[in-house]
Amino acid sequence: MTTNPTSTTASPGARAGHREWTALGVLMLPLLLVSMDVSVLYFAIPAISADLEPSGTQQLWIFDIYGFVLAGLLMTMGSLGDRIGRRRLLLMGAAAFGTASLVAAYANSAETLIAARAVLGIGGATLMPSTMALVRTMFTDPKQRTKAVGLWSGVMTAGIALGSVMSGVLVEHFWWGSVFLVNLPAMALLLGLGPILLPESKNPNPGRFDLLSVPLSLAAVLPVIYGLKEIPSEGWNVRYVVSVTVGLLFAALFVHRQRTTASPLISPALFRTHGFTPAVVLNLVSAFGMMGSAYFTTQYLQSVLGKSALEAALWSLLPSVLIGVAGPLTAQLAQRGVHRAHLVAGGFAVSAGGYALLALADTDSLWLLLVACGVLASGAVAVMSQLTDLAMSTAPVEKAGAASSLLETGTEFGGALSMAVLGAIGTAIYRHDMPASAPAPARETLGGALAVADRVPGLATTAREAFTSGMQAASIAGAIVLAGAAVLAAMTLRRVQVREVTQEPDKVPA
Repeated sequence: MTTNPTSTTASPGARAGHREWTALGVLMLPLLLVSMDVSVLYFAIPAISADLEPSGTQQLWIFDIYGFVLAGLLMTMGSLGDRIGRRRLLLMGAAAFGTASLVAAYANSAETLIAARAVLGIGGATLMPSTMALVRTMFTDPKQRTKAVGLWSGVMTAGIALGSVMSGVLVEHFWWGSVFLVNLPAMALLLGLGPILLPESKNPNPGRFDLLSVPLSLAAVLPVIYGLKEIPSEGWNVRYVVSVTVGLLFAALFVHRQRTTASPLISPALFRTHGFTPAVVLNLVSAFGMMGSAYFTTQYLQSVLGKSALEAALWSLLPSVLIGVAGPLTAQLAQRGVHRAHLVAGGFAVSAGGYALLALADTDSLWLLLVACGVLASGAVAVMSQLTDLAMSTAPVEKAGAASSLLETGTEFGGALSMAVLGAIGTAIYRHDMPASAPAPARETLGGALAVADRVPGLATTAREAFTSGMQAASIAGAIVLAGAAVLAAMTLRRVQVREVTQEPDKVPA
């Protein structure tokens, strides 16, 4: 098949050729870098702190502003791509991402770096939904699209793990700005090959762009993400509970606006397509399971097992072997006729098994931890690839950007919620198991305990055991949630028959 770079959509069911698969490879580069940027500062922060001398608040913003802006603008950018063209928005985002990377690499102040990271978040918000929407456009054959989505999901998941490792290696041999400069070749390649290989696609009748929905979506997403991310480390502080509550109130206003305005940012009709709503909800639960384990395993490797930051990052690469296999293997099973309900339920069951293994870890269980993480993440990738394919198959091509942005926003919520819930369980167990005679910092966190351990005999051992107990309890909770999700998936997806939608959902015959 040959695709005209300016065509709106491919013929329904037409098979993709070399051009489309080459274009997919080009799309994988920005996706990989955007997902890597979530964790790329893990090892660069100490060097940045020594060079730019940011305040404590500025350091937090350097680290967090990227994820906040990304999460807050996903829905806006997904809808905007449907209106102005996904390829156009992708290329605009690539230019912004590359420029911001260059500014960040040579930033001479904390304020400049924070601003550059914010622009990186804006660029990332344009790139993520645009890449998936273009995959939906280029791969109209169901079997090929399932394979392409599996690759997309695997690359996105692997990028988060690779970001911290790449950060450690680059900072070890170069200066901290090098972690941003690696973005430039990929963005240059995308800008050069994108106009040639990628088809343009957009909604031919988008309606006007609802500007009021943009601040409402930001006000709904950002306070909730902020509050949920702070709760694990700071506890159920009134400020964070209020933040989540305020965000939920704005979310209600946002939903009301989408249901009543003539040209919504996110069309409520999307949720009336058979299979889209369970795909979004179950995808959120899968993100809950996958991201929740990372909160504990990164601390376990460094603070319990005593690995250096770079050693911990390198060890954490081993589970990626299973992750890289999970997406394509699931796609193969789907192509051989295994029902999607069975694949998703099975993926959730595998992830629940990963949590069950993690619950068996003691204070010296490196290999058990790595196997558990690999099993958990591979199940999550299998689930997310199938649910992404389901959502994008049932959503109309005209709304592919909005559909993709909803999935990715749900992923952000799921990750933040898991850190809040599972992190709170682990913290509660840790504090319960720590003796009342321990110094105050030691009773709060494992890091606090290790910082004063040389003054209290046996404190380090006690703290490591308490942290491991908290991880075990959180893992049991995670296993229960994912086992429940397996049952829910089997029930809700068993009657879902994918019907390719090429027009507005409310215009599709019943």
